[in-house]
Amino acid sequence: MDITFYSLGAAEEVTGSRHVLEVDGRSFLIDCGAFQGSRAEADRKNRNLGIPADRLESVILTHGHYDHCGLLPVLTRQGYRGNIYATPASRDLASLIMMDSAKIQARDAEYLRKQAHKKGEKFDWQPLFNEADVVNASNQIVTVSYNRPIYIGDGVKLEFFDAGHILGSAMALISVKKGGEEVRILCSGDLGRPGKPIIRDPDTKLPGADYIVLESTYGNRRHDTTDDAMEKLADIVNRMAAKRGRIIIPAFAIERTQELVYYFHLLTDAGSIPEIPIYVDSPMATNATTIFQVHPECYDEAIHNAFIRHHKNPFGFNSLHFTTSVIESKALNNHKGPLIIISADGMCEAGRIQHHLINSIGDPNTTILTVGYMAKDTLGRRIRSKESEVKIHGQSFKRRAAVEEINAFSAHADYAEAGDWLGALDTSRLKRILLVHGEPKAQASFKRYLAEKGYSDSEIVRYGQTYELS
Repeated sequence: MDITFYSLGAAEEVTGSRHVLEVDGRSFLIDCGAFQGSRAEADRKNRNLGIPADRLESVILTHGHYDHCGLLPVLTRQGYRGNIYATPASRDLASLIMMDSAKIQARDAEYLRKQAHKKGEKFDWQPLFNEADVVNASNQIVTVSYNRPIYIGDGVKLEFFDAGHILGSAMALISVKKGGEEVRILCSGDLGRPGKPIIRDPDTKLPGADYIVLESTYGNRRHDTTDDAMEKLADIVNRMAAKRGRIIIPAFAIERTQELVYYFHLLTDAGSIPEIPIYVDSPMATNATTIFQVHPECYDEAIHNAFIRHHKNPFGFNSLHFTTSVIESKALNNHKGPLIIISADGMCEAGRIQHHLINSIGDPNTTILTVGYMAKDTLGRRIRSKESEVKIHGQSFKRRAAVEEINAFSAHADYAEAGDWLGALDTSRLKRILLVHGEPKAQASFKRYLAEKGYSDSEIVRYGQTYELS
């Protein structure tokens, strides 16, 4: 039995997850994500999937984040007509994210076209995909619930287990059987953290795997505890309220926004913070919150105990407002008094967050609170690094706003949490761990940590390099 693995994205980098498993010459794609970083590099990388669509037998989607699902419409546009397997919640979230991307690309193309016309220059940039491509990709998604094994090819079985990362996120256990031999490959997708609100902890009750393809985003970092994060969040809000300023939070529309809403709800109910107007200013986040509300099968016991059993909406309370129109969004610029704005994009690369930053980044009474991973070369990374001047929409702005960071809101396991998760698995037949989805320094540190924990046979996956698994 000939089984090989190679990566076409998220190899020694964090975004653009695309991994290929080949079984006796048949190709199965695990995730088809978009690269995020500098605009020119992202455009170049996202136009080259690295594998012809007609070579793929099936596609597996671990979850709905853009860096895992964002190029599915490119794949179907290039002729892929097979199944895309995902959990029901992942299908809904991925469809939302892909459609939002198509709309952003269309707006960008129109803006650039007008700018080129004004300068008398030729314009030839085209979006990666359009809304019709998104519809086609969404129609090819076949939903599979957790713990429901399904054959996706001759002798190739897929089973999803809860990854605890975002709503619907899954680890993909792929079992390949031929004759009397079976090889199991566990792809972690993005591994979540124990004790997070809303969703369940990462599953550990899995059949033993021969190989684990493991993310390593925070391979050299520890996160704050939830209690520390709640205390720090309350402190930031109370300090801002005392000086009647505002807090701007760039947050991913999916999971991070809903988690922040949940925490603000708890803090308000407990009287730990005053009832300050909180605005979720992101149409996609608003739509994503609706998706969260229709997938209670993904909730953990804590959210049932705190809200559901008491017939309370965990994603709605008196001081919370969802804006939808551009007019409502712009009106926030003139708001007097303390204010909290949660807006997408989480890395500040697009969306309404950029306009809020333009309006407030020069105000010393503003606090910019970062609560998630910021990829290299993104606006969010430059702000988190507290650069004194940043460019937004091509214009330079002096940063006078304070910058705060809370690590506990990350949806990725840190190195110790990933080690604990491995320790709870059945590793009796484990042969090798393949590290993906991490920057080089983080991966090198994580590899050393794993060796100390007894997992000496781990390897950092290089782009395009083939690894024999049989």
